[in-house]
Amino acid sequence: MPGTPPARRTVLRAAALVPAAGLGLAACSTGGNGNRSAPTEPVDLGAAEEVPVGSSKLYTDENVVVSRISDDEYKAFSSICTHARCPIQKLKGTKLTCQCHGSEFDARSGKVLREPAVSPLAELPVKVAGGKIVAGPEA
Repeated sequence: MPGTPPARRTVLRAAALVPAAGLGLAACSTGGNGNRSAPTEPVDLGAAEEVPVGSSKLYTDENVVVSRISDDEYKAFSSICTHARCPIQKLKGTKLTCQCHGSEFDARSGKVLREPAVSPLAELPVKVAGGKIVAGPEA
């Protein structure tokens, strides 16, 4: 019937859903870095000596992870999760973990270590020029 105020129970139920919706949005948040794309042009990532042989370094602002395989071999991958396009912001050793849904990747190969992601990370061209790591298209 028009003009009848909603029942108290309906109002309370709706009020209870507002915080739950906020929690859901927070869980899907990228945690600061809202950029959901890999570099579209070469980016200077800094000194090559910052990545020792056998280790990896995550560059969250650029959405790139670089691994140093040997003295003169580097691998670079986009650090955008292939499951839901969340920027990955956690690297422990050589394992990347996506905070959105828990996918894990090997930073040296880009391979999926743990689902829900099923596709590997996108490999990026990488080179060392003038003692600095440069990654991205046309690097």
